[in-house]
Amino acid sequence: MNNRDRPIGVFDSGIGGLTVLKEIIKELPDEGTIYLGDTARVPYGIRSPETVMRYSFENTKFLFSKDIKLLVIACNTASSISLNAIKNSMSIPVIGVIEPGAKAAVKATRNKRIGVIGTEATVKSNSYTKAIKTIDKSIEVFGLSCPLFVPLVEEGWTGGNIVALIAKQYLGGIKDKGVDTIVLGCTHYPLLKKVLAAVMGEGVGLIDSAVETSYEVKTILEVTGLNREQKGVPLREFYVTDSPERFLKVGENFLGQKIENIEKIELGG
Repeated sequence: MNNRDRPIGVFDSGIGGLTVLKEIIKELPDEGTIYLGDTARVPYGIRSPETVMRYSFENTKFLFSKDIKLLVIACNTASSISLNAIKNSMSIPVIGVIEPGAKAAVKATRNKRIGVIGTEATVKSNSYTKAIKTIDKSIEVFGLSCPLFVPLVEEGWTGGNIVALIAKQYLGGIKDKGVDTIVLGCTHYPLLKKVLAAVMGEGVGLIDSAVETSYEVKTILEVTGLNREQKGVPLREFYVTDSPERFLKVGENFLGQKIENIEKIELGG
């Protein structure tokens, strides 16, 4: 297969990475994609770094066997722990979701006060803080874990009074810090954009790492000359390690379109 025609590989611990895939398809509709959701071992946030590293390499090995031309680690936990190791081991470009979001936040902030909301594991890792301060040490970063957001989104609760009340309860403290920019540091959170924007109010920008990652993918493909020239129907494949039925039911809401060509596989062993 011509290098340009090879697909983009994307993996996540579950379904959240579909928000990243959604933005990649939106930005690069002619590119083929292969998505792997490690649904049998989700969530990665409760695992040890060694285990996350092992899972990430198993995911990578599977996608690499599909002759991908670029790998996207669409999982904040895996990006923070295994990105550099995978980059160093691969002969193709590899990107995560943290650096693109951090770059966009630094560019967007006016008062140099940035909030990062995510799962407990992502916030504790300080990955976004490190990435932001690598670019500008003078920026203050305030992390906040919002553990209820993930189950709410997976149940389809992305609006309404209950979700708004929970968001207000979570975001009150970070709002008091005077941040003018919030990084959505979890791939589930883009589905809550409207609620989060309403709670934070005008003047506070929301940085969607999924959107920023899609821009990064486009740039890398253009710079390396790997962007697909052919038009027509691109490859769309989906793989999961457990519960394909649930993946279909919940995932189509994340992706914003019908999911077909899904297959259950086993990793490791």
